[in-house]
Amino acid sequence: MNISKKLHDKFEYSMTVLRALVKTDFKMRYQGSFLGVAWSVLKPLMLFAVMYAVFARFLRMSDGTPTYPVVLLVGISSWQFCTETIGIGLRSVVDRGDLLRKVHFPNYIVVVSASVGSLISLGINYIVVLLFALFMRVEFTWRVLWLPLNALELYAISLAVAFIFATCYVYFRDISHIWEVLQQIIFYAMPIIYPLSDVINRGGIYAKFGRLELLNPFAQTIQDIRHNLIAPQTQPTVWNSFHFWGAKAFPLVLTVVLLWFGVYLFRRNSSKFAEVM
Repeated sequence: MNISKKLHDKFEYSMTVLRALVKTDFKMRYQGSFLGVAWSVLKPLMLFAVMYAVFARFLRMSDGTPTYPVVLLVGISSWQFCTETIGIGLRSVVDRGDLLRKVHFPNYIVVVSASVGSLISLGINYIVVLLFALFMRVEFTWRVLWLPLNALELYAISLAVAFIFATCYVYFRDISHIWEVLQQIIFYAMPIIYPLSDVINRGGIYAKFGRLELLNPFAQTIQDIRHNLIAPQTQPTVWNSFHFWGAKAFPLVLTVVLLWFGVYLFRRNSSKFAEVM
């Protein structure tokens, strides 16, 4: 009974600290800003407007459906969540160094609290996407029921990378600069601003490359969200692009492995963080 009570008290204490950090992080994120939380919606909308004007209108890049603007908005909102979670998460331990030295609580909470703040912003963005989809007269199907699991997978892979980078950032500050470059490369390499169906329909090496992109958990999850929410007929996914179940399961397995490795790496090094910082 004593062990059970201690575990319960420890859990309650951790949740109290987590709620306090999430509340503080979310307030600090928009402190001094006139528009405040509205920026969590305005940033992806502004980026979407530029990308749509350049790629859909000027370069005529589209999947040939009237719902392509919603497809583009989903991709941009989802990727912004990933970059925000990883970007803030990798600096969270160092930014909270003074607090970690003064107050005793599990170090992983600072990374999780940063990710929860980004998750709140993602929820707000998806509400905007939903309203935009209704305006564009998207015909929803029963597949929307898969969306919570898709969002959970997107959160899991983002949190996994955040744990790995947060650990590395304590020892090597160059990680933040490397991530800034990587996120730009991944943004243009993944099917976020261009339709994956267009790449696959070209056939040959282009089709092979397009299908290989779906083995990336980020690309796979974003495509699944687009498929289940907007256009199941026109959005390729790992589930309808491969016949081999090993290939279909690869992104999910990789997500689980990376999350396990991220937590393991973080916990193994967390006791040394205070000394290094």
